[in-house]
Amino acid sequence: MTETEQTNKAWYIGARREEVGKAAILVGDPARIDRIAEHMCDVHFVPENRGLKTITGTRNDQRITVSAFGMGAPIATIVLHELHALGISTFLRIGTAMAVKPAKIGDFVLADGALRADGTSNTYAPLGFPAIADFELNTELRDRLMTSGRTWHAGIYGTYDGFYTEMFGLSGERREMIGQLKDDIKRLGLIGTDMETSSLLTAARILRVRASTLCVATVDAETQAKIEDADMAVLEREMFEIALDVTARMAAVD
Repeated sequence: MTETEQTNKAWYIGARREEVGKAAILVGDPARIDRIAEHMCDVHFVPENRGLKTITGTRNDQRITVSAFGMGAPIATIVLHELHALGISTFLRIGTAMAVKPAKIGDFVLADGALRADGTSNTYAPLGFPAIADFELNTELRDRLMTSGRTWHAGIYGTYDGFYTEMFGLSGERREMIGQLKDDIKRLGLIGTDMETSSLLTAARILRVRASTLCVATVDAETQAKIEDADMAVLEREMFEIALDVTARMAAVD
């Protein structure tokens, strides 16, 4: 594939330049694509490629692209990078995160920045480079969250590659090791953990585009208790509304 072809059609997600909007929402679970499509108008489904699902629809007269990356920083960053090559300049990841006090299960958690404990971000910038969310995008998200009626928190995420080795222990020995990591998380004042944010924020800064993360806290990092499916279904719909309103607003000023 030539450089010209790469800038007109994304290699992995398969979208063409004319199939994307001015802002993008990145989701992990591909099943969320059909659900968020119900909150948009004139939705176009890009043919699925390598299990990556992408749509573009209209919200408040602005074309917004939503793309599912599955799980983890490497693929999430590929999706962001390819959409950037197609002309998108605002990115908001939405999904789920582990809650660290004061955040509780069911709260919204907004990333002002992230601890870079992932590996993918190191391919974009040295470790001393900060992973910081875009100020203007987060200002809009804060304003929208203030009207949501929900409890929300903003602060620093911790992003890790190993879910069962670093975030969610299954065995006694692994739980003990993760317990030590949790002590560090508390000491650093992190408000949530995930597997993508630090990489997305770092890549976005290097690519000169906006990015942030807004998640529902679905697992308690201390007890490993999980949110109820019915509660998550309600919160997911509210998260869709917030994300679409904010990205449409950002697209309107680009």
